[in-house]
Amino acid sequence: MAEQVLNVTGLAARVEDKQLLHGVDLTINKGETHVLMGPNGAGKSTLGYVLMGAPKYTVTGGQILFKGEDITHESTDKRAKAGMFLSFQEPLEVPGLTLEGFIRSALQQKAGHVRYYDFKKELARCMDILQMDHSYADRDLNVGFSGGEKKKAEILQLLMLRPALAILDETDSGLDVDAVRTVSRGVEEYQKDKQGALLIITHSTKILEALQVDATHVLVDGKLVAAGDGSLAEEINENGFERFLNA
Repeated sequence: MAEQVLNVTGLAARVEDKQLLHGVDLTINKGETHVLMGPNGAGKSTLGYVLMGAPKYTVTGGQILFKGEDITHESTDKRAKAGMFLSFQEPLEVPGLTLEGFIRSALQQKAGHVRYYDFKKELARCMDILQMDHSYADRDLNVGFSGGEKKKAEILQLLMLRPALAILDETDSGLDVDAVRTVSRGVEEYQKDKQGALLIITHSTKILEALQVDATHVLVDGKLVAAGDGSLAEEINENGFERFLNA
């Protein structure tokens, strides 16, 4: 029997007095790659933030189970420690904290003591996969990074932290072809041992080309209106969302 990582039932959420999600049901099992697509303003990023427990959003109904535990009202910090990871559309700059220091601190929060030699060796290996200059490890987190460098830094965190569930929000947005290919390589590396689960929020199928997509979900006006396999993402890429708008 498949091991459930995420089980969302009837999830509803709002910001202030605006209801943004309406009765969302979603199940993701260990090792699976799911894709979330939808027109602008459909609530895709909102769903990612609500799953991660962003305090800006209020859950007004439903339940979020993560690895069998009810986390519907847990803090973002507790969700991260439990093994959830969210890559942001606009990663924050953190002056005074190096990329290496940030990742090492996050690993220690998750796993306790981290042997420095082993950590440095794995960090170098992952940076090589992403074709990142090793000097970036000593730079302040995202400060002065280009858009592509910020995305690579996030995928580096993904590879080092190995979360049980990674939510990638428009990770390929604004990247050139080479950068998308590099980021895709990192995502493929994360998923190759099938120990984690992926929810990829995207407008494009480029980042999906190296991955086996288990399910595609279509979100319109805060509701999941359709689901299918990887071919559904390809169909949307070719034909858009028109047939789903009045679903």
